[in-house]
Amino acid sequence: MGLRETKMERTRRFIADTAFDLFVAHGYDGTTIEQIAAAAEVGTRTLYRYYATKEALVVSFVENGLNAAMEAFEAQSDETPLSEALYAVVDSVERTITENPARLLALYEIFGRTTGLRAGLADLCWSWRRRLVQEILRRPDVEDDELFAELTAASTMNVIEVVVQKWTASGGAVEISDITRGVLELLHTRTIPVPALAG
Repeated sequence: MGLRETKMERTRRFIADTAFDLFVAHGYDGTTIEQIAAAAEVGTRTLYRYYATKEALVVSFVENGLNAAMEAFEAQSDETPLSEALYAVVDSVERTITENPARLLALYEIFGRTTGLRAGLADLCWSWRRRLVQEILRRPDVEDDELFAELTAASTMNVIEVVVQKWTASGGAVEISDITRGVLELLHTRTIPVPALAG
């Protein structure tokens, strides 16, 4: 990434960080694009070059967290067992939440009240899961088993979704590490029923 691209990415992230600080302080509906631009010390037109809508600012927080999780997976060596490489994904999401608890709680409150944003979140998660499938297939210990990669990626995404939903439902009162540990222990110590062919 060149210097210009690095500066643009820094500005993009600063705008998103500033927007979320305002969303937490004043609520999503109580925050305007003009307020975000002023707080980020950029013009409104500049802000729109980075984010076409206020909704895009909200989705960007999830996108950044998922991108960090993907980078954590990609950083694992091919010698790392797949289960451990996948744990790096979950651990990255856990760290994102631990570092930004107020933002995540505000985020889910916003998603809960905005149908269009929920659709955008679903699309983002679907795209990220497809990326994880491709990264899993790249590993030499997986061979070329796309169905295996699809189910593995789906299971990983399900773990993330259950952990995040349980944490937000508690209002952040329960340690997310305890929820993660409980979910993973359950998966490894009990057989979770899956659909089976009749007979």
